[in-house]
Amino acid sequence: MAVLVEIFDFGFNQSSFITKAIEVFYTSILIIGILLIPFRWIIKHLRPKFKAILIDTLFLLFLLSVATVRLNFFKELDLLHTIFSMEGWIYVAILFIFIREFSALDLNFKRKTITPAQLFVISFILLIIIGTGLLLLPNATNSGISLLNALFTSTSAVCVTGLIVVDTGSYFTELGQGIILLLIQVGGIGIMTFTSYFSYFFRGGTTFENQLMLSDMTNAEKISEVFGTLKKIIFITLIIELVGAAVIYSSIDDTIIPLLSDQIFFSVFHSISAFCNAGFSTLSDSLYDIDFRFNYPLHIVISLLFVLGGLGFPIAFNIVKYVQHLLVNKLFRFLFRKRVIHKPWVINLNTRIVFITTSILVAVGTVLFFAFEYDNTLAEHDLFGKIVTSFFGATTPRTAGFNSVDMSALNFSTLMILFLLMWIGASPASTGGGIKTSTLAIAWLNFISIAKGKDRIEVFKREISKSSVNRAFAIISLSLVVIGLGIFLLASFDPDKDLLSLAFECFSAYSTVGLSLGITAKLSAASKGVLIVIMIVGRVSMLTILIAIFRKISYLNYRYPTEEILIN
Repeated sequence: MAVLVEIFDFGFNQSSFITKAIEVFYTSILIIGILLIPFRWIIKHLRPKFKAILIDTLFLLFLLSVATVRLNFFKELDLLHTIFSMEGWIYVAILFIFIREFSALDLNFKRKTITPAQLFVISFILLIIIGTGLLLLPNATNSGISLLNALFTSTSAVCVTGLIVVDTGSYFTELGQGIILLLIQVGGIGIMTFTSYFSYFFRGGTTFENQLMLSDMTNAEKISEVFGTLKKIIFITLIIELVGAAVIYSSIDDTIIPLLSDQIFFSVFHSISAFCNAGFSTLSDSLYDIDFRFNYPLHIVISLLFVLGGLGFPIAFNIVKYVQHLLVNKLFRFLFRKRVIHKPWVINLNTRIVFITTSILVAVGTVLFFAFEYDNTLAEHDLFGKIVTSFFGATTPRTAGFNSVDMSALNFSTLMILFLLMWIGASPASTGGGIKTSTLAIAWLNFISIAKGKDRIEVFKREISKSSVNRAFAIISLSLVVIGLGIFLLASFDPDKDLLSLAFECFSAYSTVGLSLGITAKLSAASKGVLIVIMIVGRVSMLTILIAIFRKISYLNYRYPTEEILIN
């Protein structure tokens, strides 16, 4: 109820009477939230674990501080009244109370009732519906928005795509832009990551069934590492986004964005949008805006953010583990003059494949973009600007969605490169989309193995499992089916649009890229509906949807006679 009242308060213009009534309601909720915490400590079957009680204590002190200032108690505590005098603290307090109470619910997901794939798909659909409702609020836009456009924008934000049918900066108010930012953040990391971690955070534990469910969704190697993985995902995300926002803030010209609050919001918005590979920007022409077109430090920061976001969390964890291994080795050798026990394969096969594939794609893409666009879209830049813009242009199609050049002016050969880069996308377990770099690598390695006469794929003295190969080719085939069907439907609904632009939209939607040749807003309602479906399918993957639909076989303890099928 408190959150619904907050939405009503922000989303609609209120009369003075309703405003006073809401203020009284907020105070009541604040007092209830304060009383509930010690109440749980007293009731035995509701009592959380000791480490959760410590968190509750800090949370209780925060709520008491807000309540003290709001009820005007202890006026002699000047510092406390100065810190918590801002009206915004009550909204933060109520949001925290909601998170605390929601986390206390006993949400046990039975694997026989709902599978991880089904839960994953449902969570995205629910978030899109909630986001659509929030964007329909009168105060979220300057002049109102249709249901279809709100649904499209919400889907694009949750699926971190970046395709837009209305200009984000001018069409949406600060509230609307804040809603889009929240949808990007939750959609980029995954709503189940947030809800599961907060539940564990405040309760201090969870069921074994939930851990099994989350281990499938987070790709954790051990069930005991599930919540450690969730914590690392949230921590790394927030740290990188905070550092990115600080660097972006330092690159802003005060004459272009004079207000400090606008500078901070611009920095935070673009840092989160970049790391989550969303591609949303408050600038009408994205980074091609005349005031930011030649801000090369900003372009470098944004591109590094979406490259880091596109590498994937397992890769980040493995790199951190390798750095720790090197530091410990060097410190031990220097301090104790002892030889440390060698640890083989600190950098695992997945990290090696992703790193090599990503490096090749970035290097080749940058060189080709530089060569094809040297006298075209890069003509207005100096040599350093050409290199930075080429690097940006080669990395942004891999699901980032920002543009620093005029997309409609690109050469045909460049567009073909962008098609390929969009289709490949980012890496597994990242904020990006596409078929993923590891899928491409497995397919290519399989071609080489077949040409050499091998019946298995061997790389770095390791053999890639048959299931990985099967999944890779299933993902490639299904992606082409979805994209092909999407192009066919768009061409049927909008026959007046050229096929190249329609194909570009479908590739961009499926791979959650967000780049466009400028026709998204001009598409018919039916075509927008098709793109909405493609964005959802691209974000959760068609293979995940099929797994969610079909019941998993519980046993395979038999084999039929094997026969060869003519292929070539």
